[in-house]
Amino acid sequence: MTHAHDSPTERFTRLDLDGLVLVELKVNGDERGFFIERFQQARFRAGGITTTFVQDNHSRSGPGVLRGLHYQHSPMQTKLVGVLRGRIWDVAVDIRPHSPTFGKSLTQELSDTNGRLLLIPPGFAHGFCVLGDEPADLLYKVDAPYNPQGEGALLWNDPELAIEWPLVHPTVSTRDAGAETFASYRTHPPTWLAT
Repeated sequence: MTHAHDSPTERFTRLDLDGLVLVELKVNGDERGFFIERFQQARFRAGGITTTFVQDNHSRSGPGVLRGLHYQHSPMQTKLVGVLRGRIWDVAVDIRPHSPTFGKSLTQELSDTNGRLLLIPPGFAHGFCVLGDEPADLLYKVDAPYNPQGEGALLWNDPELAIEWPLVHPTVSTRDAGAETFASYRTHPPTWLAT
């Protein structure tokens, strides 16, 4: 982790892969439960996140499910990923060919109680797997609508990427099981603008 900016309710930490930001929210809790301000535009802007989000997505995945590694290049898409229920192992892979960390990944546990969000800018592939015995609900903001013609996927267990997943035999979709290898991606990557 390289640089952090604190506010009374959030901590913004720039991570080792340029562009990734870990947001740690203040969790106000007692024996009744908790309250979290998940997004407050002015404070996020003060923390360096100036993205204009246009859509919220909510997905549910069962125990043992792994999704990814997905990316969208047209239009390019920034994601702010968090968990409303359960726990996930979240993965971001730098797939910008001219980046000094091209092919490197970063992992982070996100849960409904740890108050962490991960900002994933364009030029990263994203995936996650569900931890524990309960389903996980993800809520993520995006700054561009989904476009199936402008998306791609990398093989989640590609040996060249060497991601250390905590699941041995995850449940994976047919699409994700047949995703492109990183070696193939390197031969014809999309154009990623500087972020």
